[in-house]
Amino acid sequence: MTKTRVIAALVMAPVAIAAILLLPTQWLVALVALVFLIGMWEWFKLAEIDDTLSRTILLVANLLLMVLLVWASAGSMVLFQIVALVGVAWWCVALLWLRFYSFASDHETYARVFKLAAGTLAIVPAWCALGLIHASQPNGHFWLFTALTIVWAADSGAYFAGRHFGGRWFGGRKLAPRISPNKTLEGLLGGLVAGVACGLFFASFGGMGISLIPAVGAVAVVTVLFSVVGDLFEGLLKRHVGAKESGSLIPGHGGVLDRLDGVLAALPIFAVGKELFGF
Repeated sequence: MTKTRVIAALVMAPVAIAAILLLPTQWLVALVALVFLIGMWEWFKLAEIDDTLSRTILLVANLLLMVLLVWASAGSMVLFQIVALVGVAWWCVALLWLRFYSFASDHETYARVFKLAAGTLAIVPAWCALGLIHASQPNGHFWLFTALTIVWAADSGAYFAGRHFGGRWFGGRKLAPRISPNKTLEGLLGGLVAGVACGLFFASFGGMGISLIPAVGAVAVVTVLFSVVGDLFEGLLKRHVGAKESGSLIPGHGGVLDRLDGVLAALPIFAVGKELFGF
């Protein structure tokens, strides 16, 4: 399985990096919309929408929302900024949902409604944030690459720190034992260090000066923390329905949503932080 994961990652990573660095924003946004909608299809499965027709109608509705946002923007990014800010607000609410683990877990209709709304609030703002970052001038493509690198590095750093140091520094305390029993505080710390370090390194290619290091570092810290929230929230959805993975589309990695969970929460945070601090 590990070999399969590595091969899949070696195939996907160059494609993703090339798209980020080489494609114009409008083409990248269209491509990412397709990927995010595949993730949304898997989200519907976790929300227990089993009927294919219902899932298709819901998917088309979200696609139309994306199209409407592009049409209403009319060349301005203000609407994308507002939606990204809505995404930040949503992930703050998601923190509360994680605290009350059993909320909307009983397979009733009202639970599905909450989870469907959560899917739109997670995926559409992340898509808007991605477009907002990539379109920013100058070097928006490098800033988007930096944002994603923070998440990827944090995920890898957390894995290796948790594997080698888990249970040694914090008395065996787990990060969220009811949702993800394998996540440790040591892993969280390792992810923070790796994510911030990589964020600062790659931000230098986006034009970060010395004076901006504290701001970029602070945004990177919050970005890493919320990427963990995104990961845990998808874990919560899977726990509610007894699923191990969101799908099986990516060999060795599960579903598309399994690869996007942290990114969905991180992108609005990074985009809003970038706007606030002006880098």
